[in-house]
Amino acid sequence: MPESHSPYSVVWPRSELTVAFKPMAPRLDTLANKTIAFCWHYMFRGDEIWEIMKAQLASLYAGVKFVDYHEFGPIHAGQEREVLAALPGRLKALGVDAVVAGVGATGSNTPAVLRASAVAEDIGLPTASLCCEGFVEQARSTSIGLGYPDIGIAMIPGHVDVQNAAELRRNILDVTLGQVIERLTSRDATSTKVPEPSPRDIVFQGDFEEVNRFFTKKQWGDGLPIVPPTISKIETFLSFTDRDLNEVLGIPLPDSRKTTIWNVAVNGVMAGCRSEYMPVLVAVAEAMCDPQYGVEHSGNTPGSETLVILNGPIIKELDFNYEQGALRDGFQANTTVGRFVRLYLRNVIGFLPRGNDKGTFGNTWRVVLAENEDALNALNWPSVAVANGGVEPGENAVTVARFTGEKVVNSVFGDHPERILPYLADALVQGTTWECTLVFGFATGSYRPLLIMTPVIANVFGKAGWSKSDVQKRLFELARIPARKFEQYIRGFTNILSGTRSLYEFAQAGQAPAVLGESADPNRLVPIVIAPEHIQLAVAGDPQRSNCIMLTQNGPLGFPTTKAIKLPAGWREKLRANSDRD
Repeated sequence: MPESHSPYSVVWPRSELTVAFKPMAPRLDTLANKTIAFCWHYMFRGDEIWEIMKAQLASLYAGVKFVDYHEFGPIHAGQEREVLAALPGRLKALGVDAVVAGVGATGSNTPAVLRASAVAEDIGLPTASLCCEGFVEQARSTSIGLGYPDIGIAMIPGHVDVQNAAELRRNILDVTLGQVIERLTSRDATSTKVPEPSPRDIVFQGDFEEVNRFFTKKQWGDGLPIVPPTISKIETFLSFTDRDLNEVLGIPLPDSRKTTIWNVAVNGVMAGCRSEYMPVLVAVAEAMCDPQYGVEHSGNTPGSETLVILNGPIIKELDFNYEQGALRDGFQANTTVGRFVRLYLRNVIGFLPRGNDKGTFGNTWRVVLAENEDALNALNWPSVAVANGGVEPGENAVTVARFTGEKVVNSVFGDHPERILPYLADALVQGTTWECTLVFGFATGSYRPLLIMTPVIANVFGKAGWSKSDVQKRLFELARIPARKFEQYIRGFTNILSGTRSLYEFAQAGQAPAVLGESADPNRLVPIVIAPEHIQLAVAGDPQRSNCIMLTQNGPLGFPTTKAIKLPAGWREKLRANSDRD
């Protein structure tokens, strides 16, 4: 640990806010004879809320007309990017004068509501964004990165999930509707940007404890001591990449700040990484900035955490742990790179607790999972990165995905695949509850659970001549639940899917995958994923213990995304030089 009296001159760990603050669309003088559209994502009682609002608005304003949500499609998950891209044209074609968007009731769908409202404001339509009481602050935080810090928010008291019909109606009529009318007809003052430092600006000077107190006060840390990000320390990280320090990797929501090689290095320093981890850190940042990953959803209420899965020779070169304790902290490479992910999400991408990060309970950051490449080679199985596509066998790569929870599968017993697979399939089933909405309903076909098996378990398959694909196919056949239970998870235990149609009826109408509707029997068994390859398999952990662990995945809100790791010229020489300094 550095001596406490040593002075440190430290830089800003955040990044430039790229979005310009925009003026709000002109507000309406009255709602009489106007056309109001509802943009929604089919969840959290929006159908009930809209009917209450329509009836009351019609009684207050002569000639007011309405466009229902089904004219646009769901504004969250699934095809949300396509829906938002088409929204301006649809609003114009339907002669819409104002937009009500809703219902913000979770950490991922509240920003989606705001994104729809921002699209409408961009084309000159006034908006009101419906948000449950506990998500108003998140909506305000999200609006800044969209360029509309003063966007109109209409609050629904409490949370709609636990209100009876009378309570919901009273809250909408007594509180929410008046705010909707005000947001559509009154314009507030426009905010201005607060000046911020430049990336290389020295923001503080002090000893180790003083730097950490300052960073904690600014919410630039994670509650643990950080390594002071001095320019000299950052430059040692930059020496492990050939890329320009100002290269922009992306401008992700919610904050719309530049992700750069420079701020990757800054946050890597703070996390306690070694400088030679820099190529891994850059690949992780690139993966999180890929639209496929969906980093903008990282504040969702289940509190999912990003897991980095590492493949390739770099595992041994940088001394990542891939054997006993593979998911335990205490190994510098695994631990600090995992910590970097959380710091980067906070400082650059913009997920602060009680702001854009709305994890109900939350989890701490996950250490890196490094696969056992020796075991994979002996089995002739593809790694997670190769199976996910985009890299070749033996290539260094990271795969990032967000997982909502985990279930240990202890003391797996059996000397043949058919003896152990029922237990593994049962773990997949037991770990999957509301995630069924990622199989059908909320984000159809996006669920990618991960089963990690130790080498001793994987070898049972290897001795029987089973490929990874063989294992996935058999798990797909075994990991099934009754259709009636599936329907309870998507509508009943939860309120995520509206309506009363059965899985069978959805499938017959071509609106659900056929495999979910092979008969009308409510007790028929349906799979927990749409295809065998959707069950991810990894090999790591204690090579002499018969355990597995299953992780439930968060669908498009952290979809598995793989990026190759780009090493600098003279990589091995740089490694040796760094090792000589230890």
